[in-house]
Amino acid sequence: MGLLRKIRTTGRVAEPAPPRPEGGAAPRAREFGGSVQVRCVDAGSCNGCEIEIAAAFNPVYDAERYGARLVASPRHADVALVTGPVTRNMAEPLRRTVAAMGEPRLVVAVGDCAINCGEFAGGYGVEGAVADVVPVDLAVPGCPPEPDEIVAALRRVTGR
Repeated sequence: MGLLRKIRTTGRVAEPAPPRPEGGAAPRAREFGGSVQVRCVDAGSCNGCEIEIAAAFNPVYDAERYGARLVASPRHADVALVTGPVTRNMAEPLRRTVAAMGEPRLVVAVGDCAINCGEFAGGYGVEGAVADVVPVDLAVPGCPPEPDEIVAALRRVTGR
């Protein structure tokens, strides 16, 4: 019984809300009504950014409290979080994934590799950065970016 009492008295434990993102909401944030469905696409990364994205959606950082929810299908998604440099084998699947998303849609490049190929620049299997393959609306720099930076980017997208 002591454990249940402790749970009841402690309540919800989460990181405090980060300050409002600089620059305010993204230009098209109003079109989403404060809530977005997010599809993550690994275009050839080392998985460092995926670990940080998973941390951004865990109960500590809790990106869902700002209106961002992970979905499994691009047909349900409003936002694509793309990580890693785009490899030659992933260029066409990335284009098709973004094309399968309904309008309005946003593409967010997460991590230095997605922005400028990072450590993989000039590799034989690298097609280029995400912006070389699909239009990018927002970038989150870092190698890998901290979960609170990913949450701040999602807050810019939702406007919350």
